[in-house]
Amino acid sequence: MDIGSLAGLLLCIAMFGFGIISSATLAGVHYYWDFPSAIITFGGAFAATLMSNSLQDYISGLKSFTLIFKAPNLDTSGMIKKIIDLSNVARKEGLLSLEEAASDMDEPFLKKGILLIVDGTDPDLVRAIMETEMYSIEGRHKVNIGFWDTLGAMGPAWGMIGTLVGLVNMLYHMEDPSTLGPAMAVALITTLYGSLLANMICTPVSNKLKSDNAAEMMLKEVMIEGLLSIQAGENPRVIEEKLKSFLAPKDRETSDEGAGGEA
Repeated sequence: MDIGSLAGLLLCIAMFGFGIISSATLAGVHYYWDFPSAIITFGGAFAATLMSNSLQDYISGLKSFTLIFKAPNLDTSGMIKKIIDLSNVARKEGLLSLEEAASDMDEPFLKKGILLIVDGTDPDLVRAIMETEMYSIEGRHKVNIGFWDTLGAMGPAWGMIGTLVGLVNMLYHMEDPSTLGPAMAVALITTLYGSLLANMICTPVSNKLKSDNAAEMMLKEVMIEGLLSIQAGENPRVIEEKLKSFLAPKDRETSDEGAGGEA
């Protein structure tokens, strides 16, 4: 589980709750709840997002919320070490020996690339096939990211719609000054709900999904470059240095300790 995402969400709720209680006390917490405002803001935002997506993409987008709590298994340094091990095997025993190594792999993308190489596929075609699959995966990720971006934009918009509805009702009852304050408060609650939906849920979820997608795409680029280098018969040490360029400088030292291509 990704503790950072869970802790961040809980802290957001805690900070919001602290702000309410410290200013309105526990007795005033009910001031911040208004059912019609919640229906307008949340119902309108989710309904408008449904209009913007197919039903299948909408359901997939909702389910993707749980992904932010899962720590992705994206060990780029470990993958580089694995590719260097494969390059050493191929250098000693030939490319055909990689077929046996592929049978024990859990990573389907890497396994697919190895089998293409073993089958003698042209390097340009190997790159094209693997990049096409990589872009398809990224496209599916972007559908979920787009869901949260759209919902994040709809939340404040529908909050403002609710505020305008409340202001219209308030203006129709201005003959009673005592109702103006409560009516204005109810009108503003919809804007509050919209801001919470966008800034406490949608934007953080979208950003986390974007970060995970970028890390996964980089890992797949490492696999592609590594496998094509193996197919080209490059020296394992050269392959190692090439792939380490994908890592941040602070991570390259760690990679040096675990990886070691043979000259």
